[in-house]
Amino acid sequence: MKTLFALVCVSCIGLAVETETWTHDSAADYEKAAAKRLAVRGDGRLSLAPAFQEIHDPPLPYLWAVAEDSKGRVYVGGGGPETGGKVIEVTPDSPAASRSRVVAAFAEFQVQALAVDKQDRLYAATSPDGKVYRIENGKAEVFYDPKAKYIWALAFNQTGELFVATGGDGLIHRVSAQGQGAVFYRSGQTHVRSLAVDGKQNVIAGTEPDGYIISVNPAGAGFVAYQSPKREVTAVAAHPDGSIYAAAVGAKQKGLGGAPSGPAPVAPPVAAPAAAPPGANAAVQRTVPLPAAIPSMGMTASGGAEVYRIESDGYTRTVWSHPTDFVYSIAFDGQSRPVLGTGNQGKIVRLDSSLLSSVIVNASPTQIIALASGRGGRIWAVTGNIGKLFALGPRTETSGTLTSEPLDAGFFSYWGRAHLTGPSLAGAKLEFRSGNHDDPDRGWSPWAVPSAEGRIPSPAARFLQYRLTLAAPAQGAAPEVAAIELAHQERNVPPVVEAVEAAPPNYRFPPQSLTLTPSTTLSLPSMRGPRRSAPQPPSMDLGAVTMNSAKGFAGVRWLASDENADGLEATVEIRGANETAWRLLKDHVSERRYSWDATGFADGWYVARVTVTDGPDNTPQTALTSSLESEPFLIDNTSPAVAALQAVRNGARLTATWRATDALSPIARAEYSVNGGEWTVAEPTTRLTDSLAHAYSVAIENAPAGEVNLAVRIADRHDNQAAASVTVR
Repeated sequence: MKTLFALVCVSCIGLAVETETWTHDSAADYEKAAAKRLAVRGDGRLSLAPAFQEIHDPPLPYLWAVAEDSKGRVYVGGGGPETGGKVIEVTPDSPAASRSRVVAAFAEFQVQALAVDKQDRLYAATSPDGKVYRIENGKAEVFYDPKAKYIWALAFNQTGELFVATGGDGLIHRVSAQGQGAVFYRSGQTHVRSLAVDGKQNVIAGTEPDGYIISVNPAGAGFVAYQSPKREVTAVAAHPDGSIYAAAVGAKQKGLGGAPSGPAPVAPPVAAPAAAPPGANAAVQRTVPLPAAIPSMGMTASGGAEVYRIESDGYTRTVWSHPTDFVYSIAFDGQSRPVLGTGNQGKIVRLDSSLLSSVIVNASPTQIIALASGRGGRIWAVTGNIGKLFALGPRTETSGTLTSEPLDAGFFSYWGRAHLTGPSLAGAKLEFRSGNHDDPDRGWSPWAVPSAEGRIPSPAARFLQYRLTLAAPAQGAAPEVAAIELAHQERNVPPVVEAVEAAPPNYRFPPQSLTLTPSTTLSLPSMRGPRRSAPQPPSMDLGAVTMNSAKGFAGVRWLASDENADGLEATVEIRGANETAWRLLKDHVSERRYSWDATGFADGWYVARVTVTDGPDNTPQTALTSSLESEPFLIDNTSPAVAALQAVRNGARLTATWRATDALSPIARAEYSVNGGEWTVAEPTTRLTDSLAHAYSVAIENAPAGEVNLAVRIADRHDNQAAASVTVR
């Protein structure tokens, strides 16, 4: 969240209590907000999320696996020490009363993995000390026994062979359609935690504890495609374009083996003591490894999670990371975008690009344990710590809300205008409430909508909260919000002297000024900020930049980097926001910023385009370029106007009124002078200086006798000025 002064900057000399603006335009601004049925993208864009619907709530504490067959039947597997492992068939479109049935029950505590072959036969893996069962015609029979402590994952290749990932011995078994199997690959790891088969029929495996992502060819030869800095690779998925996505979690710890340390799906503790796997918490008795990512089970973990994309040529890069959340599973939506099931906040995250992701679901169950891509672009999700089956997409929610955390102005404040920006605002609505303590559910004002001018109607107070509602219109584009801006102003109180300090010698403070330009410099913060979840290449950011006063100039700056550490040059172009043709401003720019004299441009909104090339360190034939456009910005060189200036004398009291208007920029300041005396700041009748038009009314006590000349001057936020005067006799 950025807080901006309405005039110039924080470093300016304050002449009065200034109007400030809260701006919410990044994902970090919404981390403590409550989003329901809204997607929050990494760059702060808010839009309607894919529909997330609860389909079935079985009497099982945990669900670990989900699969769909060719007829649209959905199977979920789960269990617990009291219920035992079970597989439930769900027909999503059937009435709730007849929607589900148990198709298999097992003595083992949990069903860890499910898979469906081309004949729609279902396979279930149980743990601990479990087996692989084939479930057909309502009957479950042992299909294969790997004689392993744990079975973590199942996957079929195109020829119908089943691959079984085991724990304790870190093996992959290959099983024929007739149930004849043998060890296919020895990973040298304690656990093979995840499996997938790519388009070339290579088996992709994720391991623990060294965090390997291994590609095993059909002949059984393995190649470590990547070693994660994390301990455990919990999910791998083959993308239709030939790339591989993999998720890894947990900090590596030396000397630990046995059960996974990360968020492996497991059953809750049981009453009967059992031997704990090596490296486990001996104070917790259980029959299967407890995930460190489930705090309700009394354990802790660190290290967070990372998601990688392995290109078809083997190049690997990190496309998502989080310092505390864990990724349990990966699936692809109807547009082939990766979707992540996470814990421990019940988030489903969609990777929109290599730099942007969106939180599209905040589920009440705190772990999204497994995801499976279904027919028609639908994704099936099962949860732990309240086991349920959900459907995600493909349709979009018709409405959703985002409720901010209480915003603390730090002082009793007046509220000004609220403003939304975005590509499509039809169906977007804001509501507000305010209060004087940080619990909005006790003793706050009721929710209220802004006025027609956008002014926040809530009573002046210290805290403010907003609720944004997006509703899909009957026609036209769905709503999308890029930024929320809220003006506020502290109430003025007497000053308090807290400390006095002598300034260093031989330095001069700038003289105090009541002019319309209180500072000649503007410090911009570094562009590097928490806006992207993906790690960044080595920074080429030059840090904070100081800009000198130069009336009529405009400028742009940019952040550019190169993983090859090549030298970069840029071309800067501009066009009107409603134009199509670009005009060259400057090429061969080696710095990361450029400014120009904008007095020759017509007033209006413009867009800048920066094209960066690595040409300085490459030949013309091999040089590469990348371009990015700025958000629209305003060029305004036209002065505001003073209208209806008049002054009326009543004895020694002089009352002056006038209006200030501007076509493009809000009025920033107004002052008046009597008979050429000192300029005095005038406050608009609305208190806040945040609009294109303001009315002013000033009472001047002890006015000079006789003829009096009253002068008024105003300025807009682009420091364009205007003046007028009137004589009172």
